[in-house]
Amino acid sequence: MDGMVAIKLFLTDVDGVLTDGGMYYTESGDEFKKFNTRDGMGFELLRKAGIKTGIITSENTQIVARRAAKIKADYLHQGQRDGGKLAAALEICKQEGISLQEVAYIGDDLNCIELLKKAGLAACPADAVAQVKALPNIHVLKTKGGEGCVRELVEMIVENTEQKTPGFIC
Repeated sequence: MDGMVAIKLFLTDVDGVLTDGGMYYTESGDEFKKFNTRDGMGFELLRKAGIKTGIITSENTQIVARRAAKIKADYLHQGQRDGGKLAAALEICKQEGISLQEVAYIGDDLNCIELLKKAGLAACPADAVAQVKALPNIHVLKTKGGEGCVRELVEMIVENTEQKTPGFIC
């Protein structure tokens, strides 16, 4: 990551980022997702640093709505398919009065590429698909989806925020 980018909004995908990408179903059809507690604390660290947060996902589940509420995400956009993730991010930016250059986004799969290409800070988990890891200016994290990759990125942002001007990462 070269240059300075003012980060005012942190956005993340869900499956494969906040979770390990697994889809768990019970015999009766109930769905489960495993979230990492450290990622949840990452959202609190961002809040304390004055950075807004949001979740943008293709799925549409009560599980994600409950998780977003628990971690106090400022924004939740579910069911975002076919360019919907970028459109949702642009809508949030408009509400916040910021540009995509002031957005950090972490995604792991093909449906994240459009937004990853436009975000000021683009990152992906260590186990993201090859096409995402090959994007120019992508920051490939050391941790896998569901194993604290969001927290890894958050700590980089917050650490640089504390050392420099608020909301900045280099």
